[in-house]
Amino acid sequence: MTSFYQFEMPNHIVYGADSLNQLGEVAKKEGSKALVISDRIMEKIGNVEKCTKLLQGEGMEVAYYLDCNTEPTDIFVDEALAICKEFKADVIVTIGGGSCIDTAKAVSVVATNGGYIGDYMGGKKIAEIAPIPLIAIPTTAGTGSEATDVTVITNTKEDIKMMIKQHAFLPKVAIVDPLLTISAPNHVTAATGIDALCHAMESYISKKAQPMTRIFSKSAVQGIIQNIEQVYTNGDDIAAREKVSIAAMEAGVAFSNASVTLVHGMSRPIGALFHVPHGVSNAMLLPAVLEFTKEDALTELAELAELILEDTAGKSESVLADELIETVKGLCQRLAIPNMEGWGINKEEFYQAVDKMATDAIASGSPNNNPKVPTHEEIVALYKVCFDYDFSTK
Repeated sequence: MTSFYQFEMPNHIVYGADSLNQLGEVAKKEGSKALVISDRIMEKIGNVEKCTKLLQGEGMEVAYYLDCNTEPTDIFVDEALAICKEFKADVIVTIGGGSCIDTAKAVSVVATNGGYIGDYMGGKKIAEIAPIPLIAIPTTAGTGSEATDVTVITNTKEDIKMMIKQHAFLPKVAIVDPLLTISAPNHVTAATGIDALCHAMESYISKKAQPMTRIFSKSAVQGIIQNIEQVYTNGDDIAAREKVSIAAMEAGVAFSNASVTLVHGMSRPIGALFHVPHGVSNAMLLPAVLEFTKEDALTELAELAELILEDTAGKSESVLADELIETVKGLCQRLAIPNMEGWGINKEEFYQAVDKMATDAIASGSPNNNPKVPTHEEIVALYKVCFDYDFSTK
């Protein structure tokens, strides 16, 4: 058993209301030519313009790639990379959800190390040259991508979500301004909030968890559980939004160091084949995967239950774990998380795809971090359970 651990996070984190205003000052320390990677929604609501003014206010030149309008793909990476090279950007600023940030991570690394983004999957190609400095600014409280060394990019030729993890993909700076999350619609707030909860819970039970990651995981679980419904029903509650934003970042730090487990392994193929947003597909899976894992993670689940439940005295680990799972189910129901049938996925098409999805899930490596490592057949069965899963509580 290892007697030491390693722990990584961005070099610089700026957080709190109006922290976006620090962008120009932060960016000018990294370069003079900034490529802004974002999407058309961010452009429409004025966030791209805000970034531009802050950057130009410090005398910086600015170029744009604004077509990250779906889950990130290798096409986005290639298109943004071409602009990056032509413009000769020496700093990249990304503002938006996980799609924008993951695309920007890929561009920052490939711009200096070359090749195709898929080359970096599974460590086949190691980024040995420092990436272009990346400043990540999330506008959703969920993916935690601003604080992780992971990027998830879809290989459009093979319909596979490539989970790529290397130190080079860790942003140099994260700016976490809760005011930017106000523009997120309710359903996005719900999906990204449960995504962050998955990061927090999976990193806590992961076989790769360590003492420091569990500190971040615990804090994230509390911050999300205690505030996500308030943010969902009252989006103008800045104090609650700040707590969820910080929790999402904490969860990102935790899983970047401890890894995710079975939920994420099973989630990526759903997104790749049926184009379900990442946060939603995670939420669809979380309660059922916790039920599958329960007996092999009793202590960890009971510890999380004691963090968030009021009446825990004298209860066994098994009872506490059950109550935790019921709490998660109830939360998903109140946040209107659908199962796959409710999302509109065709059952016959889904069942035809489950064998490939199980294969792709195992290939991602994440299921091996689960306390109970599933077989291919068990993953197939779990997919079928989740298709029409009932989120109602006892």
